[in-house]
Amino acid sequence: MGSVTLRWVEGKLMAGTDSNGHSIVIGRSPENPDEFIGMKPSDLLLLAAASCSAYDVIEILQKQREPMRALKVICVGEQMPEPPSKFTSIHLHYIVHGAVNPSRLQKAICLSEDKYCSVISTLRPGVPITSDFEIQE
Repeated sequence: MGSVTLRWVEGKLMAGTDSNGHSIVIGRSPENPDEFIGMKPSDLLLLAAASCSAYDVIEILQKQREPMRALKVICVGEQMPEPPSKFTSIHLHYIVHGAVNPSRLQKAICLSEDKYCSVISTLRPGVPITSDFEIQE
C-alpha cells in the first residue's frame, strides 16, 4: 500500500513526502501566484507514468543483458482547456542509448505498459495512452 503526505506551506505552495521520507516541492510562489516554484500537480502525474514505465523497461532490459547505456522518457499529456483540465491523451517517447535489440525494447515497453506499470494501468481506462521509441547508438 502506498502512502504520501502533503503539507500546505503557504499560498499555493505545498511539500509532498513519499512513504520513504523523500520530499518534493509542489505549487506556485506565495509572492507571485502565476509563477511555479515547484512541480505542477499535472506534471507529477506525467512524471509518475514515465518513471513507473522506465523502471520496468530498465529492469527487463537488464535481465536480458541488453547493452543499454542511457534511457530518457519524454511524456506529453494533452489536457482539456477548461477545468478540471482532464487529460485527453498521454504519449510516452522512449529514447534509448546503446546497441539494444529493437524487438526486445518494444516487448519491454509493451510488458511495462500492459502488465507491470501500476500508474499506466490506473490511467488507461480513462485516458488513451500511446508510445514509441528510438534507439541512439
